[in-house]
Amino acid sequence: MRQAMKFLTSEIQEIRDAGREWIHRTLQGASDTFSRVEGKEVIMLCSNNYLGLSNHPEMKKAAIEAIKTHGVGSGSVRAIAGNMDLHEQWEERLAEFKGQEAAFVTSAGFTANQGVISQLAPAADDVILSDRLNHGSIIDGVRLTKAKKAIYEHCDMASLDDELRKLAKNDPRRLLIISDGIFSMDGDHAPLDDIYNITKDFPQAFIYIDDAHGDGVMGRNFSGKGLVDHYGLQGKVDIEMGTFSKAFGTMGGSVVGSQELVTWCRNKTRSYLLSGSHPPATAAASIKALDIIEHDDPDLVKRLWDNIVYFKKEIINMGYNHEITAASTTAIIPIIFGDPHKAKEASDLLYSEYDIFALPILFPMVPRGLDRIRVQMNAALTRDQLDTGLRAFEELGKKLSIF
Repeated sequence: MRQAMKFLTSEIQEIRDAGREWIHRTLQGASDTFSRVEGKEVIMLCSNNYLGLSNHPEMKKAAIEAIKTHGVGSGSVRAIAGNMDLHEQWEERLAEFKGQEAAFVTSAGFTANQGVISQLAPAADDVILSDRLNHGSIIDGVRLTKAKKAIYEHCDMASLDDELRKLAKNDPRRLLIISDGIFSMDGDHAPLDDIYNITKDFPQAFIYIDDAHGDGVMGRNFSGKGLVDHYGLQGKVDIEMGTFSKAFGTMGGSVVGSQELVTWCRNKTRSYLLSGSHPPATAAASIKALDIIEHDDPDLVKRLWDNIVYFKKEIINMGYNHEITAASTTAIIPIIFGDPHKAKEASDLLYSEYDIFALPILFPMVPRGLDRIRVQMNAALTRDQLDTGLRAFEELGKKLSIF
């Protein structure tokens, strides 16, 4: 190793000494409610696979058929020679599902935020106003701009209104307000109706919502169409970003909105223009995911919510009644241990003694003293599996003196 690269050794040691090293366990097979992890059969409680679609037989069938007709790769970026009919069908189906004019698909949710945000407000006379707890991919997208950056307090509409009024006095060229839809660590959701109503008074303002954890989970009448649909704000929220790597069970980021927005994205987003397009199997399976949710299995999202309500109620009743747990309104159920060593020990015991896979989330991903295990619900989890998990958490809570 070159002398100039010696910093790697010291920085890795710093991470280990702080107890923050990610140790990747190996999944040996499909991500499902019951999965094989390093030779051990475990109940999966920490997957983003909210609707259980990643191993769905109809999804696999659609992917296999696409491989037969279109091969395993696209051969190029979409702007050159990698734009297949399946990609266009995918975007058309997504726009229809979301009730929007048009849709734009990128390689991942991270690259959607990185590529689109950096172009929406790129100049020094632009302003970006961001929720304090926004996702790291939003933060990275914002860092790529020359815009003035400002923060409003988490889901605090008085703070948003106050910051907007102060920023608008300088007459910015563009005033971009960005928020997660669902906040991935705490599981609460943005009051999008209030955000929309507040920003109506500012002609330079427009809204970007990252609904990665809301897709397939939120929506009126268990539609799974996301937070924008939950508030009935299609056509009013300017930019709705999402992902297929969570509830939809595949891979890829998305932006939906007006036809003008999508045309602009295709010509301005470097993370799209300079990235190879999705394999045909991904596009076909993603189309099928939307069909399953909307038509083939319309009760799928409701089953997810039945599991959410049941598990969260039981967890709180047994003593994990931290205000953050109570405040979660989605499929993310944070179980607070308050100490990184206890959270890690709980995760290790869940795996070794209870055959449950649920990983700890520690500082700096969450504030000090709020170390946790983040349970994520799945529509395919059975009541027996949920009860097995609940019994394990109850025993651990007593063993580790949480309650």
